[in-house]
Amino acid sequence: MTVMQAPAYRRAEYHGFTAGGADFVYLVSAGAIFEIDTDVQAVLSRLDGQDVAHAALVRQLTGDGRDAADAEALVRELRVARLIQLGAAAPVMPQAPPADFPLQALVLNVTNQCNLACTYCYEFGADKIATPAGKPKYMTLETAKASVDLLIAEATGRKAVHITFFGGETLMNFKLLRDVVSYANGATAAAGKGITYSLTTNATLLTEEIVTFLSDNRIGVTVSMDGPPEVQDKHRVYKNGKGSYAVIEPRLRTLIAGHKTRAVTARVTLTEGVTDVVRIFRHLKDDLGFHEVGFAPVTSGETRAYSIDANGMDDVLAQFGALAEEWLEFALRGEVHGFTNVSETISELISGVNKSHPCGAGLGLMGVSPSGDLSPCHRFTDADTHVMGHVSSGIDRAKQGDFLARGHVEAKYDCQSCWARPLCAGGCHHEAFVRYGDTGHANLHYCDWIRQWTDTCLRIYGELAVKNPGFLERFAERKGLS
Repeated sequence: MTVMQAPAYRRAEYHGFTAGGADFVYLVSAGAIFEIDTDVQAVLSRLDGQDVAHAALVRQLTGDGRDAADAEALVRELRVARLIQLGAAAPVMPQAPPADFPLQALVLNVTNQCNLACTYCYEFGADKIATPAGKPKYMTLETAKASVDLLIAEATGRKAVHITFFGGETLMNFKLLRDVVSYANGATAAAGKGITYSLTTNATLLTEEIVTFLSDNRIGVTVSMDGPPEVQDKHRVYKNGKGSYAVIEPRLRTLIAGHKTRAVTARVTLTEGVTDVVRIFRHLKDDLGFHEVGFAPVTSGETRAYSIDANGMDDVLAQFGALAEEWLEFALRGEVHGFTNVSETISELISGVNKSHPCGAGLGLMGVSPSGDLSPCHRFTDADTHVMGHVSSGIDRAKQGDFLARGHVEAKYDCQSCWARPLCAGGCHHEAFVRYGDTGHANLHYCDWIRQWTDTCLRIYGELAVKNPGFLERFAERKGLS
C-alpha cells in the first residue's frame, strides 16, 4: 500500500533585505513589501533550503516556546499572505490585460525630421528600424484630429487621456502642435474627459512664444540633453558636426524660468564616454535648474562604438548608487532630490506594480507616425514591420494580440526565476528587438544591473518606511498614487 505524504511548506518566492534596522521581504507574486518581525523570520528560517510538513513546523515553533494556538495562527497568517506555500508551485505571473483594455495615451510623432544628427539616435542612426522612404515627413492636422478621435473612442471608461508630442524634433512642427491642443481640448471636453499633454524636445528651437504656450497649456516638457558642453557636444550635434550646447543653453534658461505650470525635466542618454553620471546630474540640476534628471543607457546593438561595455555599466551603477544615497538623505529630511531613476522606482514600489508587460506599449499606449500608422510606441514609428493599424481604420487587433502575447512576462523563460520581474517584466520591447530581433525577448544583458538597482531602491523604501513614513505618504500624494 502506498502511503500518501502530506504536502510540506516551502518559502514562497521573495527577495529579503534589511533597511533602517528592520527586516523586509519583497513578495514577488504580489509585488508587495512586508516588514517582518522575529516570529515571521523564525518560520522563514525553518524553511530555508528545506520543506517542512505542517505538523512538524508547528511542533518546531512550539519547541521554541510559542503557544500551539499562536504557532498555528502564525503559519495560517503566512499562508494567507503568500509568504509560504504548500508544495511546489509554478511561478505566479500576472494575468494578461483583457483584449478590450482601454487606450489611455498616444505619442504623436508630429514629424520624422530632426535638425540634429545625434550619432546614437535610434530613429536615424545605425540601429534604426524605421522605413520612412516615401512617407510624409510632417503630420497633417487631418491625421492629428483622427488620432485624437481614435484615442477618445478607444479610451472607454477612462476619465482622462494623455497626448505626448514627439519627433524627430517635435518643435519643427509647432504650428500643428498648437492646433492639436486646441482641437483635443474641445473634443475631450465634449466627450466628458480630461486631457493632459507632454512634449519631448532637443530645445534648439525654443522661443519665448513657444515657452508661453507650453506654460499656458500646462504641457510637461522633457528635454533630451546629455550634460555640460563637452559632454553634450560629443554625440548631440548638428549635421555639420557642430555641437548643440551653445544653442540650447540660453533657450533652456528661458524655458525653465518661463514655464510656470509644470516641472521641466531632463533625460540623459548614457553612451561610451558619457558616463559621468554625478557630474552630469550636478550640471543639469544645479547649474541649469531642471526639476528632475533621469538617465538611460543607449538602446543599441552591442557592437556599436557608442555602446557601454560591462565595466562602463558597473561604473554607471556605482554612480547611480551615490545619487540614490543622496536621494535618501534628502527624503529623510523631507526634501525632494530630483534623481528621476529613484523617484520612478519608488513610485512603482508604492503602487505595488506587478507588470504583465514592461510598459504600456501596444496596450494603454500607442505611437502614431506622421502618416497615421499606429505602432506599439514611438520607438517603432515608421517601421513597416511593426505597424499595428491606422488612425483612420483603427487598431489591428490580431497584430496587437500577437505583440502582447510575445511580450508577456510569462512568455519569457528567463524571467520566471527572477525576483525583480514585477518591476521589469523583461525590459524594453524596442531594445529587445534591436539586440535580439524579437520584441518579446528578455533583455538579458541588463538583468544583473536591474536586480542591483531594484535592491537599492527597496532599501531606500525600507529606510523611509522605518524612519520617515510621512515622506512616502506625501510622495504618493504628489505623484497621484494615493
